Amino acid sequence: MKVVLFCGGRGTRIREYSEAIPKPMIPVGHQPVLWHIMQYYCYFGHRDFILCLGYKANVVKEFFLNYRPQVFADCVLSGASVELLRKPEEEDWRVSLIDTGMWRNIGERLWAVRDYVRDEEIFLANYSDGLSDVDLNDMLDRFKKSGKLACFLATRPPLTYHIVDMDSEGGVRGMRAWERADVWINSGFFLLRPKIFEFMQEGEELVVEPFERLAKANALIAYRHEGFYRSMDTLKDRQVLEDMAEEGKMPWRLGNTGLTRKKR
Repeated sequence: MKVVLFCGGRGTRIREYSEAIPKPMIPVGHQPVLWHIMQYYCYFGHRDFILCLGYKANVVKEFFLNYRPQVFADCVLSGASVELLRKPEEEDWRVSLIDTGMWRNIGERLWAVRDYVRDEEIFLANYSDGLSDVDLNDMLDRFKKSGKLACFLATRPPLTYHIVDMDSEGGVRGMRAWERADVWINSGFFLLRPKIFEFMQEGEELVVEPFERLAKANALIAYRHEGFYRSMDTLKDRQVLEDMAEEGKMPWRLGNTGLTRKKR
């Protein structure tokens, strides 16, 4: 299945990094978070990527045009030749680099590449700023059985606050940790059918007007995931992911888990 990755945002909440590079290019360990996301999809057999570029598109293009897997893989150097000891997954990637404009929102970027996915039964999409260990095959199975037009990953918000239950006068009836509240967020992993474009209009944000129309038409479903998910919205989020990478604890690298790899 084709995978649409939104790579054109400015990442204003993590400005210290995104002033120089696009948010998806911020490194986690030795590689950009975008690379980790692409490896995630590659694990499930999806290697045809459509990158919606915008802010500092040249940085993303230069990364792929100058990509050298031997820098990160085990290899043997003999004179001027380099032999990779294991064929990298990236060699099988097909990456379309599409400039979708500087100031467009997610919905506009998806609309801009609609002709690339019109003939697909289902295509995948991702905000390109979050990592998860969700079983994509199970998510796809449930989506197919539902007959809906769109599905998104719903996870618990990574909060440390307590929720206050109070009346209009400020009287507190109780407090509870957020984990005990039925609160879920859109985590930016999408499964979509091309018919979704019939619910979209140019200029609209994907999860606002189009998703409202889909919900009213009973054509939208959420996949609840209690496992790992972390977005890179702030410097704190980035540091959490970086610390995990340094410690070798990367649950989003599914090749190191018990999940069985399936190609669809």
